[in-house]
Amino acid sequence: MKQPLAQSDQHTLVQEQLAGADPATLRVLVVRLSAMGDVIHGIPALAALRRERPNLQIGWLVEERWAELLCAHPFERLQPRSELKPLVDWLHISNFKDWRKGLSSGATWGHMQTCMREVRAMKYDIALDLQGAIRSAMAARLSGAKTRIGPAAPREGPARLFYTRSVATQGTHVIEQAMSLASAVAGEELTYEPPAFPQDPATEAWADRFHLSVGWKPFAVVNPGAGWGAKCWSVESYGAVARALADRGMAVVVNHGPAEEALAHGVRDASCGTAHPIKCSVGELIALTRRASLFVGGDTGPMHLAAALEVPVVALFGPTRPERNGPYATRAIVLRSRDSLDNSSHTNLPDEGLQSIEPQRVMAAADELMREQNG
Repeated sequence: MKQPLAQSDQHTLVQEQLAGADPATLRVLVVRLSAMGDVIHGIPALAALRRERPNLQIGWLVEERWAELLCAHPFERLQPRSELKPLVDWLHISNFKDWRKGLSSGATWGHMQTCMREVRAMKYDIALDLQGAIRSAMAARLSGAKTRIGPAAPREGPARLFYTRSVATQGTHVIEQAMSLASAVAGEELTYEPPAFPQDPATEAWADRFHLSVGWKPFAVVNPGAGWGAKCWSVESYGAVARALADRGMAVVVNHGPAEEALAHGVRDASCGTAHPIKCSVGELIALTRRASLFVGGDTGPMHLAAALEVPVVALFGPTRPERNGPYATRAIVLRSRDSLDNSSHTNLPDEGLQSIEPQRVMAAADELMREQNG
């Protein structure tokens, strides 16, 4: 098994393995399939790589449901970069989550082959696995790239078998770890670059119409859902916060996903009707969040989006560690009880420490952030 690169060796990786290559034709495939927050955490590494190595041609392999984080419309996936697709040259769509459920289906195998055929046709020189899972490492291997870079301590240990180079990642936060992996491609240590998200004029106009509908008042986005139940604060507590924000003259939007209608409506009811549930596409959520004055929510993709867009964030953490995946590079206050214990088991059992956080503490944090924002 290949040994992980020392920090000093990481910055010479491109020169060692791709000596003589024309930077203008060098092609890099980023593999980060899911989930929403994890894709967002990888985008600053891509932005920094783009800043320092503008001649690189960069593709990204991602699950279809998160494609709008990188490209506004499907028909723009392989078109030149634009405001609809600001960072990647090519976007490749996978459906690994669904494919795993239908491996006995000929149609599934056909879709997989079509996807990988498109990727291989781009003739990538380097595949950069930001996910560290077996499926992402296998996708990097199937891409045809001769150089395959991944973390020395991947999330799923066997993933390392598919890499030609393993990098000892630096930093505590996952954004920092992704940056150190991208530094191996850049040949130098990269620093944080704020991500650029797609901007679609029609979606931006929709978000402006929404803002007009609430009288152009400052508005807060609250997000009661999360990847699993233990990361969710109670709807009653969110409702109390929504009422308090409304008393301060703010409109309150409750963002929810396809299976979270009941949760959002529970917050609306608990807020005495002051909170307004809204179901957005990923692109719409980007546009809406750009206009928000505050975000309140747990460790979930929409929170990481708000942080990436530099919206002030009150983050409610329970079983997950904010040092690793808390809000990054924005004004934020993280609330976590000492009674919460690290637990990534995806349990739906309520986290007692998280539930013990009182709405008054959340509002005190929100008031502090809003005072800072208003000078």
